[in-house]
This record gives sequence, structure tokens and C-alpha cells, in this order.
Amino acid sequence: MVRGTFRGASSLESLAARKSVTGAHIKQGDSVLQSWRIRKAAPYIPRRAHVLDIGCSDGALFRVLGDRIASGVGIDTALVPPNRGSFRFVQGYAPSALPKGDTYDAITLLAVLEHIPPDAQRDLAIACLPLLRPSGRLICTVPSPKVDSLIHLGQRIGMLDGMAEHEHYGFEPGDTVVLFTTRGFALRLHRRFQLGLNHLFVFARADGGSRSRHRS
Repeated sequence: MVRGTFRGASSLESLAARKSVTGAHIKQGDSVLQSWRIRKAAPYIPRRAHVLDIGCSDGALFRVLGDRIASGVGIDTALVPPNRGSFRFVQGYAPSALPKGDTYDAITLLAVLEHIPPDAQRDLAIACLPLLRPSGRLICTVPSPKVDSLIHLGQRIGMLDGMAEHEHYGFEPGDTVVLFTTRGFALRLHRRFQLGLNHLFVFARADGGSRSRHRS
């Protein structure tokens, strides 16, 4: 654990765990995994932040954190929920479909990179840099490829849809660091969760003077 870098992690994880994130079009098993990812990401999203959630699915991140972040844009290539208060949802590809000129205090990519082809991953990493404000954070979760076999089991017994599992490109979590640090970001934190089968990464803009920190 990286101590002293971020405060309030345990309390925010508990808050996210208590709130329901069950969406209208995902199965309960998928919702549990979704909730787990949000719970791990939540402590690293600044309070009162303006957030970009890439791969927003049913908008669960904003439902869970809507009372502590100021506003947000969720984008997904699949069906998105209707706009709600200060939270706007866009169906399309990032960054082309995003509001022009908007920048963010935090960008989240929770279980997204493994669904994107390698060339598009690189393009997205490049595009994220100008979208992130100088003191902002980019937060990713990336599952181990071993998770695919567990997803297949969950699909067979009817607990999971897999949330576009068929689009997985075999992305290795360890490649996340190179993907972003060679494109203007500095690693702030790396942790494993879900019994080591999932990875959390937190990046900042390298030109913001951030120091890299790592835990595996």
C-alpha cells in the first residue's frame, strides 16, 4: 500500500460498497464486479471533481459518487442512460464525441482498456493527456487475462453477461504503465485487488511534477 499519498481511501471504499450500483441492463454478477471496481477507484477521484468516465456502461460511477463529485460526462459506445442533473451521457467514441473544449479533474477507465484494440489504446492514451487538468488524475482498472475463464464460467451458470467480454484483446495489465508513461503521464499508484486478478492504476500528468509510486 502507498501510504500518505491519498487520504480517506478506506472510508470512501466503504461508502461505495453500501450504495447500490445495480443497473437496468446488467446482471447482478456483473453489477457486483462493477461495484468492486468503483469502490477501488473512488478514493482517488478528487472531491467536487469534474469527471470523465470512459466506458460508463449504465452510469453506475455517477450514481455512486454523485453526492461528492460536482459533475461528469460518461461516454460509451453502447446504450447510455439519460442525462441526470449535472451528469451528461454521450453514446460514441472518445475523444471525438466528447464536448469540445472540456477538461477534467479525473478520467476513469474501469475495465475498458482490454476491450480496445492496441492501436486505439495508444490513440486514447494520447487523447487523454490534453483532457486532464494539470492536477488531475487518470484512474484505470485492468483485469488479468485469467479473469476470462472465470467470466466464461459465470456466463455458463447465468450469473454474468460478461459486459462485452467477447471484445477482449488479451491486454496484459503490466502494459498499462508503458502505455501511459510513454505518452505524458506519471504513475502514482499500482495495486492489485480481487485476489490479485485485477489491477488499479492511478496516473497524473508528468508535467505536473508527480513522483512515480508502485505497489504490486
